[in-house]
Amino acid sequence: MRSVHLSAVGALLLAIPTAVYAQANDPAQAPIAALDQGLVGIMKAGKSAGMRGRSAAIAPVVDRVYDIPLMTRLAVGAQWTSFAPSDQAALVTALRRLTIAQYASNFDGYAGQSFAVDPRVDVRGTDRMVRTTLNDPKGESVAIAYRLRQSGGTWKIIDVFYKNSISQLATRRADFARIVASGGAKALVSHLNGLSAKVGG
Repeated sequence: MRSVHLSAVGALLLAIPTAVYAQANDPAQAPIAALDQGLVGIMKAGKSAGMRGRSAAIAPVVDRVYDIPLMTRLAVGAQWTSFAPSDQAALVTALRRLTIAQYASNFDGYAGQSFAVDPRVDVRGTDRMVRTTLNDPKGESVAIAYRLRQSGGTWKIIDVFYKNSISQLATRRADFARIVASGGAKALVSHLNGLSAKVGG
């Protein structure tokens, strides 16, 4: 498995404040368990599945556990409402493609890795924070936290924190603002598609 790239999950350090804990077996843990299972699956599929096979395997998991439309809107920020519906749809599609491509590229081989989900779930207002650890027998363990929000009665991921402190959403918001300011929505779509192409999407 390739190491998780900072560029894939953000590079802005944000402290996660102390919060009250939800009860054990919180339903917000289920999407994270499903994602972890899917990632182990594509790691075990490895090189024999190829980039295309791993992407095809993880895509339905991403669709089930992520709220890509909301993540896209939050990352774009205030400019979102000024975009044409066609540009909004293209951005959601591009961010989905990038998310899938990054997983398929980074999780490309299995050597006994496993995930552990913290039984404690933090409450962030109406959101939940679920922490996990990626354990690698041949390398360091990596802490990854997920912020989830209910959508249609289902908990879905809206942000990812690498090492429990690097917010993917906050980093993307800063990057997206710069690109939109110089080239608008279409430039951002092109940028996201270009990133996907670089990682083999």
